[in-house]
Amino acid sequence: MARGDKPIGTRVRTARGRTAQSTRWLSRQLNDPYVKRAKAEGYRSRAAYKLIELDEKFGLLKGVRHVVDLGVAPGGWAQVVRKKVPQAAIVGIDLLPVEPIAGVTLLQMDFMADEAPGRLIAELGSAPDLVMSDMAANTVGHQQTDHLRTMGLVEAAADFAMRTLKPGGAFVSKVFAGGTDDALLRQLKAAFRTVKHAKPPSSRKGSVEWFVVAQGFKGQPQGSAPADDLSGEN
Repeated sequence: MARGDKPIGTRVRTARGRTAQSTRWLSRQLNDPYVKRAKAEGYRSRAAYKLIELDEKFGLLKGVRHVVDLGVAPGGWAQVVRKKVPQAAIVGIDLLPVEPIAGVTLLQMDFMADEAPGRLIAELGSAPDLVMSDMAANTVGHQQTDHLRTMGLVEAAADFAMRTLKPGGAFVSKVFAGGTDDALLRQLKAAFRTVKHAKPPSSRKGSVEWFVVAQGFKGQPQGSAPADDLSGEN
């Protein structure tokens, strides 16, 4: 290939029964350098690089020992933690089944279920020092509705983090464009020393996703249940 020439991407032919949208998605996947890199490096999804890049910028994984992964499927984020901090205990939860990951406890259940927070802490065996969430609601194609549904998950993840984290711990979560809503942002700023929004390079330019990164948890908010009380044990 001559210098200055652009690489020729893989062209996907429209197949019978395949919609134009699915053809565009497949084409994007086949030509995505992060997808190719993930396959080469053994990660289950390109999302692994979002956590890698966030860690490079914020040092999220430095010194962590107990990690909760909300919306773990297909397992890319858990793989990154396992690779970078092999001694850390990791518990992940998702509605979808996830192929086993060595050294990671996986729960197939709804995080919004009443028993889920206690089950996570019981399986982890300790309060977490990192809660990470890549959860997003299934989209219905209506931007405002999709935003509200995903923000509901962000709020639930943040509430779990603020009820369970060790002092000094961190919380990272996917949010939509526009970032965290004002009420939740105030809560996070009151509970953590620093709260920032970031869009890692591996997040597609056309994507509306951003991430909120809250670090330096100040301690349990008044009136909340400590992590040990969430296990359901008497």
